[in-house]
Amino acid sequence: MNMFGKITATASYVPDKIVTNDDLSHLMDTSDEWIYSRTGIKERRISVGENTSDLCGKVAIKLLDEANVNPEELDFILVATITPDFNTPAVACQVQGMIGATNAFAFDISAACAGFVYALSMAEKLIRTGSKKGLVIGGEVLSKVLDWKDRSSAVLFGDGAAGVLIEASTKQHIIKESLKADGTRGMSLTSGFRSNQNPFSTNAPAYHACMQMVGREIFDFATRDVVSSIAEIIENEEVDYYLLHQANARILDKVARKLKQPRTQFLQNMQHYGNTSAASIPLLLDEEVKKGTLTLGSGQHVVFSGFGGGLTWGTMLAAL
Repeated sequence: MNMFGKITATASYVPDKIVTNDDLSHLMDTSDEWIYSRTGIKERRISVGENTSDLCGKVAIKLLDEANVNPEELDFILVATITPDFNTPAVACQVQGMIGATNAFAFDISAACAGFVYALSMAEKLIRTGSKKGLVIGGEVLSKVLDWKDRSSAVLFGDGAAGVLIEASTKQHIIKESLKADGTRGMSLTSGFRSNQNPFSTNAPAYHACMQMVGREIFDFATRDVVSSIAEIIENEEVDYYLLHQANARILDKVARKLKQPRTQFLQNMQHYGNTSAASIPLLLDEEVKKGTLTLGSGQHVVFSGFGGGLTWGTMLAAL
């Protein structure tokens, strides 16, 4: 019998510290009006001690508790992140150790803000090929890779983690998907570059830890390529809600207009969390499930669409 992946639980975790736009005005030349009018963001959560594995581990524990699942039942753990604690071990492996998921294999996926959609697609393929149950988590501590004097980027981002439990089902729940990448435009958004400095290298020393972004190029990419991807997915389909990467309210406005879809169907929470990269879609999903807008098992049709560094973008139509 063919098996498919189904989301059976959602969970999220964000740091306690809230940093408002007014707070940022004390660090750089900016204001609440300047940030909100350009982005739709009012505040974000910032970690003051927890690293990415800490946030993701807490999400994993919440997921297991909510679904009453023992960690030994998990077959895999996938974490989407561009801000791991280490190059190795992977955050997913750290989470596996934290929760005692002794039977699960684990690895990270680096696809920036499209990471959760990429990881969910991978998880569904694992279910189709024999796995029964796993966690898919998007988690970021972006505050550790920001230049806090650069108002063009630092005001946009926040820290957080969220994820889902995915289990085997006889019914297909991920109906359509499209995963894309374009490395020729990768320099539009970069983070953590370091040159090879071995004893035999002639490279000049170079290390650029902070995130650097060409905002206009990313905006154009999101409102052109991503719109095309979503239009392809929703053709001849009924959609209840759109859960897009929470980068900028103006992007959501323009995407809705270009797709000729009601803006009210494009759910939004970036005003409270900012851009949390791979965490943004599952964070929005969990919040809307907890609010009752979305109900797991209801069959509601939702579109997930993430887009960002790489450049990467991924769109998926799913029945909850």
